[in-house]
Amino acid sequence: MTKSNSYRTIWISDLHIGSTQCQADVLLDFLKYNESEKLYLVGDIIDFWALSKKVYWPRDHNTIIQKILRKARHGTQVVYIPGNHDENIRDYDNHVFGDIIVKNSDVHTTALGQRLLIVHGDEYDTIAKYHKWMAKLGSKGYDYLLDINRLLRSIRRLFKIQSQFSLAAFVKFKVKNAVQFISDYEESIVNTLKDGQFDGVVCGHIHHAEIKDIGGFLYVNTGDFVESCSAIVEYQNGSLELVRWQKLEEETCQDATPFEA
Repeated sequence: MTKSNSYRTIWISDLHIGSTQCQADVLLDFLKYNESEKLYLVGDIIDFWALSKKVYWPRDHNTIIQKILRKARHGTQVVYIPGNHDENIRDYDNHVFGDIIVKNSDVHTTALGQRLLIVHGDEYDTIAKYHKWMAKLGSKGYDYLLDINRLLRSIRRLFKIQSQFSLAAFVKFKVKNAVQFISDYEESIVNTLKDGQFDGVVCGHIHHAEIKDIGGFLYVNTGDFVESCSAIVEYQNGSLELVRWQKLEEETCQDATPFEA
């Protein structure tokens, strides 16, 4: 029997519940085996863009919501930071729903005393901010890649191949403009915030998990639960770790990248 992990803080984002791209089985497995004093939902949790085109809400998506609500009832401090796919929730800044508080942004202080700004990150993406039609067009193309990737995952499971290959991620890092976009996004956030009162930022949005130091400023991206199935965790000593979660047939394993904050 797999033992549950316990952390001071967990950050997850870009779950895209309500879309066919959400890896609900892996996410439920992650929620089952990982506990924390505080849980941040860092945007694009419910995909209203997808739901506006087609109502898709299978039972396991409902179970995800129930599990998060149960964690909140049992003492986990759950903070919901809306993103661009669930931006209508931004109208409820500082409101509490079922023991979950909505905040458009938040400041988290680690056990080491570092002040981290928590935002989804679309605010620093010029395409998402000023050219929403282009962002939605790009999202549609990305969804097509994920549909193909979902088929590949099914084939791998059929032949018991445990490879975590992602076609969307492969294309993303082979296309020069996409690589440049990620770099520009990171620089935009860091350049905007590094002269403020923060030691770092935790964000999501671009589905590229990362923990790195940029000019003395800590840049942390949670990744997603449509491709990489990743999360950021904080241990009781304040150190941060990037966790990539993989659900196996009989057991759960994790591949973690530590970062001493």
